[in-house]
This record gives sequence, structure tokens and C-alpha cells, in this order.
Amino acid sequence: MSMKTFLLSGLAVVVAGGLFWTLTDSPEATRAAPATDIAAASVPGLSTLDIPQAYLIQASEEGAQLDRMIVYKSPTCGCCSLWIDHLEENGFEVEVRDDPAMMPIKQEVGVPNEMVSCHTGVIAGRIVEGHVPADVIRAFLEDEEAYEKWAGIAVPGMPVGSPGMEVEGRAADPYDVVAFDRQGNTAVFASR
Repeated sequence: MSMKTFLLSGLAVVVAGGLFWTLTDSPEATRAAPATDIAAASVPGLSTLDIPQAYLIQASEEGAQLDRMIVYKSPTCGCCSLWIDHLEENGFEVEVRDDPAMMPIKQEVGVPNEMVSCHTGVIAGRIVEGHVPADVIRAFLEDEEAYEKWAGIAVPGMPVGSPGMEVEGRAADPYDVVAFDRQGNTAVFASR
């Protein structure tokens, strides 16, 4: 099977024997996980995102799985679990990775500080941060122009009424789903 290389962030990731290794400056920061974490990074025709730091990902040319997401969350976060339920109810297959130290994960995958929420998803080589509705995730992944331009989408903070943040008897707060790239640019992708 041939391999394709993509530029995604500041760490080198290598696929071999069903595992990937993130190579960093310190051994403590090295992570190992199933290759499915990054196999979704391969999308035919995907250009590099002009990321200033080199983060090489090798993945098969078979294409991205647009319905399989890995979600990193705190083991004690109830709203994260409710959001995952929302995704699964809407046809996503979710692999949950509980980790009490979420900020290093967010930094490793490239979530901008202004976009931070409680959980971080990775799907098809893109980031989904926070309580993003399932239909907006699908729309983002299926929009070739947006997928090519943006590193991910986020619902910063934890707005009431977003999936997993519903409060009985309280009206939903209006909120935006924000697209972001690795140079600090943002744009509203959807509003609710």
C-alpha cells in the first residue's frame, strides 16, 4: 500500500505496524495509539495547510472516514459524555479517550487558545473542539472548500443549548461555530 504525507502541525507522526508515534523533543510527551488516529488524515487532493511547523502524517490513500471520530475528554466530564451521545445518535462512531490532562492534548493537536472548550475531537484530519452540533460537523467535512481551508471548527466555551449543554427550562443561548486555521485566522462557519 502506498503512503501519502501531509503537513499538519509541529510534531512528526509515523504510521508503522498499526501504531503511530508522535516524535517530540521530550520522551515524556511521546504518545502511542492505534493508527486509526491518523489514518483519517488522508484525503485525496488535500493540500498542505501552509503550517509553519512541520508535522508529518503518513496515511493510506484510501481516504478519510467521515463518520469516525476520536474524542479526548476528561474522565469526569458529564457534558462531554452527553455530546458524544449526540454524535452517536447522529450516526458518528466515536472512540473515547479519557485523559485528565486536556490542555497538553489541545496544544498537541493545534486547538487555538481562543477556541478552547472542554473536549477535543479529531476526525478526517480535522479538529472539532467543543459542543459542535453533528449536522455542522457533517456540513464542514462535506464542504470541500471549507475542509481545504480550515484546520477545524469549534464552539468556544460551553454555551447553554449546544449539544450536551441543554438545560431544562432554560432557553438556548445563541452561539457561533467558528472555523479556524493554523495561522490564527477565523470565520463563522454556522450560527445557532
